Amino acid sequence: MGGDFLLQATIYMGAAIICVPLAKKLGMGSVLGYLMAGVLVGPFLLGFIGEEGSDIMHFAEFGVVMMLFLVGLELDPSRLWSLRKLILGTGLSQVAGTTLLVFLAALALGMHWQGALAIGMSLAMSSTAIVLQSMKEKDQLKTEAGQNSFAILLFQDIAVIPILAVLPLLAVQSAGSSDGHHSLFESLPGWLYTLALLGTITSVVIIGRFLVPPLLRLVAKTRIRELFTASALLIVVGIAFLMTMAGLSPALGTFLAGVILANSSFRHELESDLEPFKGLLLGLFFMAVGASINFGLIGENPVTVLSLSVGIIVLKTIIILIIGKFFRMSVDQNLIMAVSLAQVGEFAFVTLSFISQLSILTPDQVGLMMAVTAISMAMTPVMILVLEKLILPRLGTKINEDKPADEIDEKQRVIIAGFSHFGSTLGRFLRANGVNATILDHDSDRVELLRKMGFKVFYGDATRADLLESAGAAEAHILVSAIDSPETNLQLVETARKHFPHLRLMIRARNRFDAYELMNIDVMNPYREHLDTSVRMGVDVLKELGYRSYTLHRAAQQFIRYDEEAMHDLYQLRHDRNLYISASRKQIEMQEELLNNDFRQRPDLNDHAWDSGEMKKSTGGTEK
Repeated sequence: MGGDFLLQATIYMGAAIICVPLAKKLGMGSVLGYLMAGVLVGPFLLGFIGEEGSDIMHFAEFGVVMMLFLVGLELDPSRLWSLRKLILGTGLSQVAGTTLLVFLAALALGMHWQGALAIGMSLAMSSTAIVLQSMKEKDQLKTEAGQNSFAILLFQDIAVIPILAVLPLLAVQSAGSSDGHHSLFESLPGWLYTLALLGTITSVVIIGRFLVPPLLRLVAKTRIRELFTASALLIVVGIAFLMTMAGLSPALGTFLAGVILANSSFRHELESDLEPFKGLLLGLFFMAVGASINFGLIGENPVTVLSLSVGIIVLKTIIILIIGKFFRMSVDQNLIMAVSLAQVGEFAFVTLSFISQLSILTPDQVGLMMAVTAISMAMTPVMILVLEKLILPRLGTKINEDKPADEIDEKQRVIIAGFSHFGSTLGRFLRANGVNATILDHDSDRVELLRKMGFKVFYGDATRADLLESAGAAEAHILVSAIDSPETNLQLVETARKHFPHLRLMIRARNRFDAYELMNIDVMNPYREHLDTSVRMGVDVLKELGYRSYTLHRAAQQFIRYDEEAMHDLYQLRHDRNLYISASRKQIEMQEELLNNDFRQRPDLNDHAWDSGEMKKSTGGTEK
């Protein structure tokens, strides 16, 4: 059975399909679902997977490499710089504080310093998957707790790289012998070996900066989607191979390449192409981890395992509460952040697997730490529930609960999803012209406020097909999305197209690049939120300088029309930075020339009629 690849694949995928939805239903997250699946089929329960789990682990670890490449793509250097104080303040304090205290505690228990430091760095991490998903579901990401938690998680993602670089240095007794991989440079003298490693890292920077973008532009011109996917995989696999041959962590190389490509015009395509592979391989990795958890060891030492699990949760909670207090967070927000981040994160499975390969800890010690990690993650949903139901209400804190959607008792020709500033302005304009719309919004506080202001707004998630059905989407003519989130808009388009293909979709885009994302899924006329406002301001500037109102009105409409046409032309060139810039310059020059010609050819007509009375008073100045 061990050599039957198809049987193993069937067992792993079948277990995942059963366990992951169950874990999500219980509010435990997909990571714990994969761990449960691994435990279920592993040697300690059903025994479907035995020693061959270690072979699967080697393959699945590539998911971690791919994850770090995608993490690098998300770390836009300019964004990191703007958040530097928050990231360094909260993130560095948490990681350094937890690592130091766990290190001292491990030393006090008689562990050698290399193992103590390795455990400290591993347990300092929190679960990005659990924390962000939980806060997103409870609409807490924009709160004080959400922003500070995000900063800490972001710093932890960055800290992954130095941790992976430091761990081999701790394997003093067994370096270079753990897994049979040999470096091309291992026989070189020390000084030359160091230069070779620096040269390898420099080559990754050069490849990411100067070779990868032209390659992707060349592939993009073929317009063959699967070839672009193959190119994305080639980047990750090739750089990982180069780093492995040099004796460095492949994760370090792919992370570095991701950061270099973070400002590339191909960033979103790379993310979308690699995301399914990353998710599948990471799921396989966590299942392999679950299968390798030594339940025999836990059964022999249940008090030790539970004591260590509770101990690390309490320790991290206290550290984060102190950090929140120092940064003057309110008590309730500080508690939410501390409890959310108190678990050990999924990345500990990665470092513990690496630690095991390097023989920094014994197999029993690694198994014990993996059990502690899994138990702390499993306890997180329970701790959050206790905090929300028992502790925060006593502090007078109101948590946004995922309450059921409203019963919708009307059906209109127009449905508006999202009713913040953008949507409410649109809704008021329609209502003022005799058109009522069915209005949906997923922010319960905003719904309550809008109802007090006289709007009939229904609470619910517009990306759900059943809610759109109850809102009358089957009979409606137009679905307008005034939602701020580009990701939510993409999801809404997908749902509407699948279930209500007759609907005319009008979708808000924050800028030209969000508009391109919508055009990728054939929403060819997105509504950029700043275009009309910017042009209207330009019209008012020219009015103040004495230009006539109708002339400006006509010029504004022409400008918008030319800009929309230019956006569709430039969309075809968005992957080639040089061609895009060159074409943009030509479009701007042509647009200005067309507008100037139109202005000269139709100078006055009856423009003076628009400037009579109050209008003429408001313009002032000399007429042009």
